[in-house]
Amino acid sequence: VLVVESGGGLVQAGGSLRLSCEASGSIFSINRMGWYRQTPGNQRELVAEISDSGATIYVDDVKGRFTISGDYGKNTVYLQMNSLKPEDTRVYYCNADVAEYHDLRYKNYWGQGTQVTVSS
Repeated sequence: VLVVESGGGLVQAGGSLRLSCEASGSIFSINRMGWYRQTPGNQRELVAEISDSGATIYVDDVKGRFTISGDYGKNTVYLQMNSLKPEDTRVYYCNADVAEYHDLRYKNYWGQGTQVTVSS
């Protein structure tokens, strides 16, 4: 399974970006996809996630500014980022729980990350 993000870049404070993430491979099912960001201590913390039923979770500091959406038919998740702040500058990672045809157990996969930089 390959997880690939796109859509990062440089934007001014107050601007918007849309991140995209697509999972590919011998995918039987995906039951959750999410976006994480790298912390100054090189950990990854949850930003937002969406289940295959459409249930969403957001970290408090992005509520009302970011919107996660998913198209599980296309194995794709998006993160619409509005009203961006300089403190949103991070590497953002896509994460997915995927079951493959040859092994129906769900396993966790990460993308390579995409840089979001917000200038003041």
